Amino acid sequence: MKTLVTYLSQTGNTKKVAEAIYGELSGEKEIKPISEVKDLGGYDLAFIGFPVMQFDIPPKVRSFLTENTKGKNIAVFMTHAVPEGSEAIQSWTGSVKQTVADANLLGIFECQGELAQHVIDMLLKAEDPQMKAFGEMGPSTKGQPDENRLKKARQFAKDVQAKMK
Repeated sequence: MKTLVTYLSQTGNTKKVAEAIYGELSGEKEIKPISEVKDLGGYDLAFIGFPVMQFDIPPKVRSFLTENTKGKNIAVFMTHAVPEGSEAIQSWTGSVKQTVADANLLGIFECQGELAQHVIDMLLKAEDPQMKAFGEMGPSTKGQPDENRLKKARQFAKDVQAKMK
C-alpha cells in the first residue's frame, strides 16, 4: 500500500501534524507539500492537511480536494486556532465533508495550532467585537500543536491506516 501525506502550511503548525502522521505510517509512503502534488494517482491512501484560514478551507486546498479526491481513499487533517470542541469546528468539518463527498473519507483530524502574531495583531485592531475576542485568545495558542496533540495525530494515522486493511 502506498500512502501520501500532503499539506499546506503557512506557519508550520500543519507541517508538524503532517510529519507526526507520516512518522506513524507503515509501508511505502511519501510526504510532500500540496503545491508539489499534481494528483493522487498511484496512491492507495492520501492524508490531506491544511490550516483553517478565514474560517474555511483555503481556496487552493478546496480546489485540490474537489479535483482530485473522487473515488479515492482519503483522510483530512486541519489545524486552527480555536480550542478543540469549539462550535466553529463543526462547520469546518461539515465543509470538508461536502467538498469531498465523492471520496471515501476515512477520517477527519483537527487540532489547535498556534495563531500567528501578525494575525493576532490584525484581529485585535478589528472593529468587530467577535474578531477582537478571537485575537485576545491568541496568546493561549502559544506552543500548539503540543506533544499531546501530535500524539493524537499519530493515533489518527494508525486508525485510518487500519481501516485500509
